[in-house]
Amino acid sequence: MTKPIALQLWSVQDETEKDFFGTLEKVAEMGYDGVEFAGYYGKTADEIQVKLAELGLKVAGSHIQYEQFLTNLDEVLAFEKVLGNKNLIVPWAAFDTVEEWQLFADNMKTIAEKVTAAGFNFSYHNHNHEFEELNGQPILTWLLQEVPTLNVELDTYWVQFAGVDAVEYMANYAGRMKLVHLKDQKENPIESTEIGNGVLDIASYVKQAEENGVDWFVIEQEAFTQPTLKSVEIGLINLKRIIAEG
Repeated sequence: MTKPIALQLWSVQDETEKDFFGTLEKVAEMGYDGVEFAGYYGKTADEIQVKLAELGLKVAGSHIQYEQFLTNLDEVLAFEKVLGNKNLIVPWAAFDTVEEWQLFADNMKTIAEKVTAAGFNFSYHNHNHEFEELNGQPILTWLLQEVPTLNVELDTYWVQFAGVDAVEYMANYAGRMKLVHLKDQKENPIESTEIGNGVLDIASYVKQAEENGVDWFVIEQEAFTQPTLKSVEIGLINLKRIIAEG
């Protein structure tokens, strides 16, 4: 049985900023099973939960800034509990020194313990810079060693962009991946495009993610040559075809 597919709503931020609930309606109409949030646009958790139930959409997860976990953890957990979300993700971190990365890892370990104790899954979402070396190994690898209760929401596009084999890297973290980010890449210029319209081996990522036991496939797109909603609908159609073809 294939995994459900969610849309990372950052992909359509131009639409969510104008009409958050209207955009959720369009995403549901496309046939997405769920959404991964990147902000709530002033809506309460109760309001969002009611709207999702109305549309038949599930919550795959939410990208929440690291600073929010540091300063407002109790409020974050209370909001996400009402929302019915189980997957909390730090979407980005970048530092200039080993000392700053170490402080980040120490803080993430404390946060992860509290988040996990509250019944949530806690993950980090990578870009390409986390494959630069720190203490003799990729930053992401080091971080996952430093914080043993931290999961990884592997962004396969950025892994490949960094020159690392995404399938091989994914295989190292079976049991520590609740979600995987899928996006495709065009060659000229090198940037993201609709799944199925690029050069990446999406089928191999899907196969390994299923072997890893992920709960969700999450479509994300960062560059567009046509309306964002049209692009993410194409991506969904193509991903479903890739999955069906096995």
